[in-house]
Amino acid sequence: MTTLPRYAYLGPAGTFTEAALRAMVDPAQAEYMPCVDVVTALGAVRSGDADYAVVAIENTVEGGVTATLDTLAAGEPLMIVGETVLPIAFELLVREGTAWEDITAVSAHSHAWAQVRRWAHDTLPAAQFVSSTSNAAAAQALADSSLDLDVLGFNAALAPPGTGEALGLTVLADRVADNVSAATRFVKVGRPAAATEPTGADKTTLVVHLPRDESGALLEMLEQFAARGVNLSRIESRPIGDRPGEYSFSIDALGHIGEARVAEALIGLKRTCPVVRFLGSYPKADGEVTPVGVGTGEEAFEQARAWVEFLRRGEP
Repeated sequence: MTTLPRYAYLGPAGTFTEAALRAMVDPAQAEYMPCVDVVTALGAVRSGDADYAVVAIENTVEGGVTATLDTLAAGEPLMIVGETVLPIAFELLVREGTAWEDITAVSAHSHAWAQVRRWAHDTLPAAQFVSSTSNAAAAQALADSSLDLDVLGFNAALAPPGTGEALGLTVLADRVADNVSAATRFVKVGRPAAATEPTGADKTTLVVHLPRDESGALLEMLEQFAARGVNLSRIESRPIGDRPGEYSFSIDALGHIGEARVAEALIGLKRTCPVVRFLGSYPKADGEVTPVGVGTGEEAFEQARAWVEFLRRGEP
């Protein structure tokens, strides 16, 4: 009997994370494991209860998903092996008979609320926000007629498209979003393994601590990339937690550890920074080939290394 790989994700069924998982892995080829939060999903991979986790790591409104970034940055190493990007918009759901003027509180995941703040201010200025572990969880609770709304604490919910029809709730508004082009990036995370071969359209994710807290320290770290022609698509500071003012940096670099320019940048970081955590090299979701500048391609590095060897041997 063949055992299907187990995938942990932010549940319950119906979340955007499940939609991202479905985009990455056919449900017939995997066992889906809904989890209450990102930390639990990634913890399931670390403990061996799951083979992989699919989690949100970045959105176009709020930037990095801190729960994901911080959980990947500490603890037993994990590796990102793939990514996908989904457009994000919501339905506003209520129970039958609830009108716009009746809405006093709306429940959603905190990252969802961040993506509809302006809409909520303009449309429901008096409504309170009630945080939920996921948008699907809020909608499911609202659909449970045995739960009194006063006890529940909200009488509307934001959820992914199609949730209202599936749960028998009334859709008061659809395509709710402050930014019509909003999207969230999700990553597939597993335990450390040998890197795949470069595709030419790759991304490398790192966590780097600065060597010291002084003027120019960040520039010195960034120069490790700039000198090798490695472009960064994302860099965010995160508190280390030891004391105020100490930060690490979560970084996405365009390139693959199998490329000389990226490997050389990592060597430079390892020489100069106290902590460098490699979180994987993997194909970019958009598939766009990364431009490589003059003097930073594979041939240029091979020729430079060969030249140094000639010099070491005393050859002209």
